[in-house]
Amino acid sequence: MAIPLHQAARIGSYLLRQHLSGRERYPLVLMLEPLFRCNLACAGCGKIDYPAEILDQRLSYDDCMAAIDECGAPVVSIAGGEPLLHREMPQIVKGYLERKKFVILCTNALLLAKKIDDYRPHPSFTWSIHLDGNRAMHDKSVCQKGTYDKAVEAIKLAKSKGFRVSINCTLFNDADPAEVAAFLDDMKALGLDGITVSPGYAYERAPDQKHFLNRTRTKELFRGILARGRGGKAWPFSQSINFLNFLAGNETYQCTPWGNPTRTVFGWQKPCYLLGEGYAETFRELMDTTEWDKYGVGKYEKCADCMVHCGLLASAVKDMVRRPLRAAAVALGGVRTEGAMAKDIPLDGQRPAEFVFSDHVGRKLAEIRTAKSRPQQPVAAE
Repeated sequence: MAIPLHQAARIGSYLLRQHLSGRERYPLVLMLEPLFRCNLACAGCGKIDYPAEILDQRLSYDDCMAAIDECGAPVVSIAGGEPLLHREMPQIVKGYLERKKFVILCTNALLLAKKIDDYRPHPSFTWSIHLDGNRAMHDKSVCQKGTYDKAVEAIKLAKSKGFRVSINCTLFNDADPAEVAAFLDDMKALGLDGITVSPGYAYERAPDQKHFLNRTRTKELFRGILARGRGGKAWPFSQSINFLNFLAGNETYQCTPWGNPTRTVFGWQKPCYLLGEGYAETFRELMDTTEWDKYGVGKYEKCADCMVHCGLLASAVKDMVRRPLRAAAVALGGVRTEGAMAKDIPLDGQRPAEFVFSDHVGRKLAEIRTAKSRPQQPVAAE
């Protein structure tokens, strides 16, 4: 696995403290979305289909620091939108590093060459470049030709300047295991410090709803990929081996959405990064008022096909703490890619989906317009 020793030790210590204290729900990664604005319009993304007034919103530096101070997670993953469009992003990254956090800055890399000198290499800072497969796969995914080549150029540039660089890869139902495995070989040859993979999730507002994976197809796809890479050992994955084992259908986990709490321009998102079914003003309110038991596979229709890292990576990590010898055995032997799969969670008791997202958008628009209509206070003379 491609997790640096110092990072594994600090996060492991954090997890052990939570485990020994008997704390049931705790954050592992703060998912920060300081803006939704992006310079791409991917068909599978549900983050860019907002009115312009919302796309113009930004979390300030102070908002971002307050978010990590509130929740206390050891890792911050900054996404969007495109974070490099945020003018305060260098200051935000620096602020998190000064707080001894591990920072993952996700980007489509189109602006990286222009912005890279605003940042400095740091052992706790990683660029995470969005690449959904080889040239044909990625350019199709992001609906713009030439983006794959620009991303690869950006990876090489960042590595040449001494940065840690990883890629994040989302796979859809037209992915071919052999093509994905060859792509991972190409990425390894670039000297990447890490690779994260995840199946796509059907954002309800995404323009393209046809290419998301169901659970069975996800397991078959990841078995096909990992079988071509010694059970995953051939590539520098920066994810829990337990999560990869889960993707291959060898484990059944229930979702732990509080492990990756999400702060956006709307507030703290209930219940997770992928479902906007309510928002809280503070992290404590998020933890205390979210009806966690109403969400997850077998509980809620929208969650039926989800096997995404933001809800299940924390479940896999928690299992690693609970059963370290089992995780070590998988790490040594690789992920099993043949034989019977673990029994999945039945769906017959799940509650039907509620479509409430537009209500949150409407309330935010009303809030923005009310703020704009207030008369400006004159600045007092000194």
